[in-house]
Amino acid sequence: MQSQPPVNPDSLLGPDEESNYDLFISRIQETGKVWGLKAKDGWAVCPSLEFEQTDVFPFWSEEADAKIHCADDWAIYTPSVISLEDFVENWLPGMHEDEVMAGPNWDADMSGLEVEPADIAERLAAE
Repeated sequence: MQSQPPVNPDSLLGPDEESNYDLFISRIQETGKVWGLKAKDGWAVCPSLEFEQTDVFPFWSEEADAKIHCADDWAIYTPSVISLEDFVENWLPGMHEDEVMAGPNWDADMSGLEVEPADIAERLAAE
């Protein structure tokens, strides 16, 4: 029998990927924090399911939603905070240059949208 992924009972994430993305934008603007997963050798990254030879950096608006992924193959990672200012000024432009995608507020099954960093920057600037 396959084990179920851990669940954050307080999570606001739901089955609608667009809603999870909207929540990501609103919450990081509220808190000024973006959460990623970091290990000694760097940040967690996944292969894209949508684009060949493209990587995706998963990010969350809540530490608890990031933390549930720090198990099994990803037990080496811990949630690490990135200030919104650093995310906007350094991460998003750097990811754009590197042609990688962002995965905002992926659910417990690591399912969610793959978003261009420039699109996140535009959303943040517009709201």
